[in-house]
Amino acid sequence: MREIVLQGGTVVDPSQKLHGVYDVLIGEGKVTAVARRIPAEDRMILDVSGLTVVPGLIDVHTHLREPGYEEKETVPTGGRAAAAGGYTAIAAMPNTRPVTDSAAKIRQLKQLAAGTPVRVWPVGAATKGSLGEEAAEIAAMAESGACAVTDDGRGIQSAGMARQVLQLCAQSDLPLLEHCEDESIAGCGQLHGGRLAQKLKLPAIPVSSETVMLARDILLAGETQARLHLMHLSAAASVEILRLAKERGLPVTAEVTPHHLLLTENDVENLAALAKMKPPLRSAADRAALQSALAEGVIDIIATDHAPHTETEKNSSFADAPFGVVGLETAFPVLYTCLVEAGILTIDQLVDRMSCRPAAVFRLPGGTLKPGSPADVAVFDLRSRYKIDKTRFYSKGKNTPFHGLTVRGRPVLTLVGGRIVMRNGKVY
Repeated sequence: MREIVLQGGTVVDPSQKLHGVYDVLIGEGKVTAVARRIPAEDRMILDVSGLTVVPGLIDVHTHLREPGYEEKETVPTGGRAAAAGGYTAIAAMPNTRPVTDSAAKIRQLKQLAAGTPVRVWPVGAATKGSLGEEAAEIAAMAESGACAVTDDGRGIQSAGMARQVLQLCAQSDLPLLEHCEDESIAGCGQLHGGRLAQKLKLPAIPVSSETVMLARDILLAGETQARLHLMHLSAAASVEILRLAKERGLPVTAEVTPHHLLLTENDVENLAALAKMKPPLRSAADRAALQSALAEGVIDIIATDHAPHTETEKNSSFADAPFGVVGLETAFPVLYTCLVEAGILTIDQLVDRMSCRPAAVFRLPGGTLKPGSPADVAVFDLRSRYKIDKTRFYSKGKNTPFHGLTVRGRPVLTLVGGRIVMRNGKVY
């Protein structure tokens, strides 16, 4: 394979504390050099001057829906959406039909993903069928390539079962990803328990449904010394519990989504079911706490929780519509525009939380442009403005709350293992 030089771009690589104009040399699927000037010689030159070059984005929370829900998304369509958004690796959640709860199903997912443009890391179910009643084959799934386990949209309701799963995770050195929701508190809730829930006369999902399970699992992680990763935090109270856990050195990490960082419960009135997700959008004060915690590093990772649904499903009444929105093709531009340009995060912090930290926390290759690392690279145009257009998505899911938003940060080039998988919006 001919060597490639990404020439003259602004390289932002927090893993090396690198931020400046450099050339990046790629050969045999790896980054081989980053220098002020790399001779052209007999190499393919890609002029990226004026653009921003970063380690490829990594999403640790993606729903690919296959097998079982192919009308919503497939592994190939989700993979193309990821490449279009600057992602070079995604972790596939196990809430498929059947649930990915065995070594054989992990292997099946890896086979399905073999032809996709990005790396797909399988996540196995924590319990059989994600029913919370019997631990899944965690050791066998780890041996077959699972990077984590979770019951995804259902937190493990039994404390005893959660403890058993964490013990098995500790033995297999896999993180448990927890959707922190105590169902005995959340019930059939539809949105945050604030003014809007009262106005719409819809049952609420209290903050305590998140914090009760979050606190329980942090205590269990401390006892078992298993790696616990808290998914899609939504509330200021959760941030404070997480902060205490980290101050005590417990093995706990956490993620937050673009929609929880940028929207609040007030957006439900305009967006209807496009603002319906679990956990729900909460108050402006909660949003501010999430933004601050992300900037401080208390929250480690930005994850999309990419959850595609059909337009028919999302166009039904708020009470009947499913929870979730898509995010792979919009995450970087909306966050760059709304957080970096607003001075809430630096571009280095954004890249760290979307690439470097996910790789480090989940112990995945990538997340760096250090020589010898996989040539998983994304290039963004931070200068020109454009409107997000859901009709141009590669994802089958068009359920985005950001359609029509004017943003900067367009993904223009994605390379995986040194191979160009997206260029100027076209996925190969």
